[in-house]
Amino acid sequence: DNALFVAESPLVIGRALDAGCEPVSFLMERQHTQGKGREILARCCQDIPVYTADESVLTQLTGFHLTRGMLCAMRRPKLQSVEDVCRDARRVVVLENVMNPTNIGAIFRSAAALGVDAVLLTSAGSDPLYRRAVRVSMGTVFQVPWAYLPEGWTELLHTLGFRTAAMALRDDSVRLDDPRLAAERKLAVVMGTEGDGLADATIAACDYTVRIPMHHGVDSLNVAAASAVAFYQLGKPAE
Repeated sequence: DNALFVAESPLVIGRALDAGCEPVSFLMERQHTQGKGREILARCCQDIPVYTADESVLTQLTGFHLTRGMLCAMRRPKLQSVEDVCRDARRVVVLENVMNPTNIGAIFRSAAALGVDAVLLTSAGSDPLYRRAVRVSMGTVFQVPWAYLPEGWTELLHTLGFRTAAMALRDDSVRLDDPRLAAERKLAVVMGTEGDGLADATIAACDYTVRIPMHHGVDSLNVAAASAVAFYQLGKPAE
């Protein structure tokens, strides 16, 4: 498989290298070959091409401003299975059709920071290795295991021993701080697409429907913000 992805910034590229991703070529500001990119280049084989140019030329070439002055084309790692990434997991998140790469990246960063063991995605959502998702995640897409879900994934998660908690505003929703949630040995937090949220059929198939208590008439949070709140609360050990 020759599929590639693009990593941006020395920090992100370094985390991709730590995860075993194979670099193909670099594109960077000329000054960074002896500056912040020097250590990254030193980690790679001598025969990997390094293309350099001034910042203005790079902006013209790429169509965006390189905030960290360095890009690396890398080979996509082999996809893992749901069973593999969930084998020793206690807390996972399911992202149903989350489309915005910025949200994907932010959710991965929160997952890494707050102890979520794996991220599971539906195939209609955004690619975690999309350049912006990788950059916003600060490279944590290479640290938190992830996999794509098949059809009928709620049954699969139940088979793997998980109870499922749909984040949605419903009359029967339990509060996020409900002690039953924290007491679950294995829990999958299920979050929906921007705007529409979770599909009705998904909510019906989950064991819990969960809401975040809010004030001032606010009835919802951005999916990335909601994920951070949920990960923090549900990652606490049961009292």
